[in-house]
Amino acid sequence: METLQEIQHFFNEGYLDYRPYLTVDCAIFGYHDGELQLLLVKNKAVTMWCLPGGYVRKDESLDQAATRVTAERTGIGNLFLKQFKAFGDPGRNDSRGAVDLEKLFEIVGVRIDENSWLNGDTVSVGFYTITDIVNAIPKPDYVSSECEWFPVNKLPKLGFDHDEMVQEALLIMRVHLYHFPIGKNFLQQKFTLKEIKHFYEVMSGKQLNASNFPNKLISLGLIVKLDEKRKIGAHRSPAYYKFDEETYENALREGLVLA
Repeated sequence: METLQEIQHFFNEGYLDYRPYLTVDCAIFGYHDGELQLLLVKNKAVTMWCLPGGYVRKDESLDQAATRVTAERTGIGNLFLKQFKAFGDPGRNDSRGAVDLEKLFEIVGVRIDENSWLNGDTVSVGFYTITDIVNAIPKPDYVSSECEWFPVNKLPKLGFDHDEMVQEALLIMRVHLYHFPIGKNFLQQKFTLKEIKHFYEVMSGKQLNASNFPNKLISLGLIVKLDEKRKIGAHRSPAYYKFDEETYENALREGLVLA
């Protein structure tokens, strides 16, 4: 929603297009310069940072809603997405001091009262997705003031129950790390064995064997060696590798075991 007219229609008659009480929230992870980061947004009327999210349209599935939200915030479509948990505790939509209702009225000219379709608890389905920060373009919408990357170990206090969402997303993403070759969306098109090993260490929070883990990726056919080396001066130049597209796509569909 990019215009005031669209926003006002959403607040007043959004129930015609969206499913009341059903939302998605997306933990969008990025990896850059050896650091795992998370994309957060701040609404103009919300005093705390939150995960990107929104209501589910009546003409889309949960996956399609999450794909739409991530594409709107990153400028990238068709990202790897996984649903990780539904959040529906009573009172989870309590603003807990995070929402300035007068500021909201100032921005959109609409008040949320007891008769509003937006009033009441929602159930939010959490998704995590992954992207290469270099190619992502963080984008706030009409009612957002900021959309920025934060290191996962330096996150600000989040609004609502989004701190819990982030911890759950990290847990499930790290489990999936060893069953789906999700590294392709984080890394550059070509990389060294040292770089992909470091990537998995940062993502998993564990030290990996210097040779066993890269050799596992090679033996599975997930990565292939290129006839190109990184030039690093007088030192030995390491070879570049890339993901094998066909093997990678099959592994995404069928799963595998990297551990």
